[in-house]
Amino acid sequence: MNSLRTRIAALLIAAIVSVVVLATFTATRVMHPPLPEATIDVVARQIHMTLGLLGYGPAERPMLQPEPAKGELDEKLTNFLRHSLARTGQPLDVLVTQESKQVAPTASVPIEGQGWLLVHVPDMRPPSGQWKMLSLWLSLIGLGSAAIAIHAAQRLTRPLQMIEDAVDKIGPDGTLRPVPETGSGEVRAAARALNRLSRQLGQSMESRMRLVAAAGHDLRTPMTRMRLRAEFIEDDEERAKWLSDLEELDMIADSAIRLVREEVGADDSEPVRLDRMLGEIVSELHGLGQKVQLADLPRIEVAAGPIALKRALRNLITNGATHGQGAQVSMVCEDGHAVVRIVDSGPGVPAELLSQVFEPFFRVDQARRKSVPGAGLGLAIAREIIERYSGTITIRNRDPHGLEQICSIPCTFPNQDRH
Repeated sequence: MNSLRTRIAALLIAAIVSVVVLATFTATRVMHPPLPEATIDVVARQIHMTLGLLGYGPAERPMLQPEPAKGELDEKLTNFLRHSLARTGQPLDVLVTQESKQVAPTASVPIEGQGWLLVHVPDMRPPSGQWKMLSLWLSLIGLGSAAIAIHAAQRLTRPLQMIEDAVDKIGPDGTLRPVPETGSGEVRAAARALNRLSRQLGQSMESRMRLVAAAGHDLRTPMTRMRLRAEFIEDDEERAKWLSDLEELDMIADSAIRLVREEVGADDSEPVRLDRMLGEIVSELHGLGQKVQLADLPRIEVAAGPIALKRALRNLITNGATHGQGAQVSMVCEDGHAVVRIVDSGPGVPAELLSQVFEPFFRVDQARRKSVPGAGLGLAIAREIIERYSGTITIRNRDPHGLEQICSIPCTFPNQDRH
C-alpha cells in the first residue's frame, strides 16, 4: 500500500463501493411498502365485518350508512375495483373516495334499499414525498463522498504539493531547499531526483563562477603587458586606440565577474527605505553630471540587500539617463508592491529587440559601443538582483518615443505619507 498508484486505486474502489451500498440502502428504505402496522387495522375491520355478516357476533355487524363516504372520488381506483368485482363475481357500482392523502381510501358499496356499506381499502403505496427524501439522501451521500474523497486526495497529494512549493522557491543560483524524502515510493524518488538536481546545479554555478573569475584574473596579466607596450607606441592616435580597447576589455571582464557573483551571491535581506535609497542614487548621478529628475516619493520599505538593490536601481536609472537623454524617476505603492518607474525621452528600443534587452552584452546599436560607456551587462545584473528579492522588471516603449522601465518589489512597510 506504499505505492501512490495503489493508494489511489484503493481510494476509488472504497468510494465507489461505499456510494453503491449507501444508495442501495437508501433506495430500499424509501421505496419499501408501508409497515404492517399501517394496514393491519384495515384487515381486522374486514374480518369483523365478515363475521358480522355471517351471524357471528351480532354486536360487530356492520352499520350501513345512508350516504357514501365523503372525500374526493378516485376514478382510477374506482374503475379498477369495479372491473375486479366483475371478474370475481357480481358487478357492483362501488365508489372509491379519499378525504386526504394522509387517510386510506374508502370503498362505498351500494346495498339496494338499505344504504351504503363502507369498506376501507388498504393503502400499499410508498410513503408520500419519497422522491424528495430519495433526492435528499442521494445529495447527502454525494456530498459526504466528495468530502471524503477531497480530504483523502489532499492527504495523498500533500507530498507532491510540498515538492511543487520547493521548486517554486528555486533561487537565482539554481538551487532549492532540500525536499523531504518521505511519502510514497514515487514521491520519495521524485524528491531524491530534485535534491540531486539541486546539488548538481549548485556545483555547476559555483564552477562557472570560479571559471569566469579565474579567466578575468588571468586576463589581467597579458592586458597589463599589452598596456605597457602600448605606452611605447610613438603615434599618439594609435596609442590612444590601443589603450581604449584595453580599457574596454578590462571593463567587460569586471562586469562579467560581477554578473556571475550576483547570480550566485545573496546579501542578507533587511528593511530598506526605498525612497531614501532613490534619493541617494539621484544625488550621486547629479554629481556625475547625469540628467535625472526625482518626483516626490512616498515612504516605502522593502526587504532586500541594500548594497545589491542599490546597484540594481543605479543600473536602471543610469541606463535611462545615458541612453534616453535624461531620466525621470517616480515611485508609488500598488497592491502591496513598491513600483519604481524610470522614464526617458530617448529613441527607445525596436519592438523586435525588447525581448533581448536583459541578455548579457546586449546593445541596440553595436556601432555606439565606443561612444556609450558600459559593457551591456547593467540590465542583466539588475534583473538578477530584483528577481532575487521576489521582484520583477518590465521594459516597454513609450508613445511617441522614449522608454519606460518598471521595477516592482514587495513592500514591507507601505506608507503613503509624504516626507
